[in-house]
Amino acid sequence: MLNIASLVIGAIALVLAVFAFIPLLGWANWVIVPFAVVGLALGAMSDKTSGRNLNIVVVVIGIIRLSLGGGII
Repeated sequence: MLNIASLVIGAIALVLAVFAFIPLLGWANWVIVPFAVVGLALGAMSDKTSGRNLNIVVVVIGIIRLSLGGGII
């Protein structure tokens, strides 16, 4: 059950992360990354790894986008 919740959170965060690649919307990653970290925590408590892996990808994408946009110095 935790893996399904993690997958749902990861899917929502991934869609929002793709949306945040539009110029001037990079600030949305400040919301998306913590949201994905919550999904990562749920995925870490699960027996399966698919939800955890999806949220790791979303967190990495968000952090890379923030660093490219100057949000993380």
